[in-house]
Amino acid sequence: MCSYAIGVDFGTLSGRAVLVDVRDGREIASAQFEYPHAVMDRALPCGVPLGSGWALQHPQDYLDVLSETLPQLARRVRPEEIVAIGLDCTSSTVLPVTQTGTPLCLLPEFEQTPHAYVMMWKHHGGQEQARRMTDVALERGEPWLDRYGGIVNAEWLFPKLLQVLEEAPQVYRAMAHYVEAVDWLVWQLTGAQTRSAGCLGYKALYTGRFPDEAYFGALNPAFGRVVAEKLSGPILPLGSRAGTLSEDAARRYGLRAGTPVAVGNIDAHVCVPAAGIDGPGKLLAIIGTSTCHIVMGDRLHAVPGMSGAVQGGVMPGYFGYESGQSCVGDHFGWLEKHCVPAAYEREAARCGLSVQGYLTVLAAALRPGQSGLLALDWWNGNRSVLANADLTGLMLGMTLQTRPEELYRALIEATAYGARVILDNYRASGVAVDEFFASGGVSQKNPLAMQIYADVLNMPVQVAGVAQGPALGSAIFAAVAAGRAAGGYGTVAEATRAMAGAQTLRYQPKDTAVYEQLYQEYRLLHDAFGRGALGTMKRLRAIRAGE
Repeated sequence: MCSYAIGVDFGTLSGRAVLVDVRDGREIASAQFEYPHAVMDRALPCGVPLGSGWALQHPQDYLDVLSETLPQLARRVRPEEIVAIGLDCTSSTVLPVTQTGTPLCLLPEFEQTPHAYVMMWKHHGGQEQARRMTDVALERGEPWLDRYGGIVNAEWLFPKLLQVLEEAPQVYRAMAHYVEAVDWLVWQLTGAQTRSAGCLGYKALYTGRFPDEAYFGALNPAFGRVVAEKLSGPILPLGSRAGTLSEDAARRYGLRAGTPVAVGNIDAHVCVPAAGIDGPGKLLAIIGTSTCHIVMGDRLHAVPGMSGAVQGGVMPGYFGYESGQSCVGDHFGWLEKHCVPAAYEREAARCGLSVQGYLTVLAAALRPGQSGLLALDWWNGNRSVLANADLTGLMLGMTLQTRPEELYRALIEATAYGARVILDNYRASGVAVDEFFASGGVSQKNPLAMQIYADVLNMPVQVAGVAQGPALGSAIFAAVAAGRAAGGYGTVAEATRAMAGAQTLRYQPKDTAVYEQLYQEYRLLHDAFGRGALGTMKRLRAIRAGE
């Protein structure tokens, strides 16, 4: 009998599902569904306005992904041939729910309360809480802080939950659980609540145990028992089985009850096995709206400004190091939306290209440094290595002759410089980075960007030859959750070797000398604006907020 696995990836704007052959990872079918509510960053559906830095989603959109995609895949094979299902989601993307798992925002009394909705990974409303969490951890000498680069990030679970407590205590009191979206989705499939050790390790300060009650109580007396009161549930390792498909879910999606469901994972992390990486020293950058940089190592090192180092957080047997850039592809989307004249749009249409495709053609004709521009890639703050969501973008060198394609190339270059800061930081801290792999939408669609990355990093860039990396990665973890006896695999490494996508493109560094000069100028700006010598960005934000 043939064996197949399903992987479902819940991204920033849409959900994608794939059905793959467990023997070799070959894609049999795929389906996609765009979230009707997309990202809510200005107002709720009912019109309630949102503050600066907010980014919410609607949980019904996630359920609609399952309803729209799973039946399509189920019809392609016999239900008994599907050996397991795996899910991944952006993280930390979290929501408050009742004891039975109902999202509070679906209750009439909370539908007009922003804090009751899903707070996305890029929600920065809890920046003040994150800063306070860092300060208190430093004052108390908390030993776990080094594992997180010395800084608590506003994008993680606890700053968001502390924001809920302090700004909407009625929501905090009403919730029985605060859950990662992927854990909630697994719960909807199995009927049993579990928590992913990977999500907790990277996004909730879990190092085998949570920080103690005294630390949380020092932040806010009502927050002292937050773990016991809001984060209960069994914590399960990656690659294990969270449960099996319930009778209700099986009927709803056309699948077989009892089908194993893997422990949920983080969207970026599941891309590692999908790219064929099964050991240390090989960094994977998942380059999309944002970028996540993941590399495995044999030993634990303290890396300033990283997002976390978790044992077994990517694959069993290794420490998984994570860093990130909060804004990459979103830079290019912003430029397309706000800075491109109608004449460019008409010419792009005439050439049969998207606007960004047309900008890429024009930008590729420029030599490095020709525009005289240099940018800081902080349109959505800085995740690594500064971990400061209050930082903002900068474009230096504009003149009356500056054109959109020059701005576009400068933004691509800025994201490459930001990636190099992360690589240099890993190496300086003792974490080996011997090879650079790329996956995600930008790596697949923008060869100019990948060549610039190779030049700036001064090392080859290998692009993973799989379009649906996270979904394939989730299917790989599903095959491990199924186990050998059911037609799957015994370990993640074994499944990776059999099911991973091939490497199809390799970009070699060429224009390294000019980019080395430009990178050094970028570092001057990075440190001046990011490390406190110039507090202009912070003061501008305060003026904007009327403080």
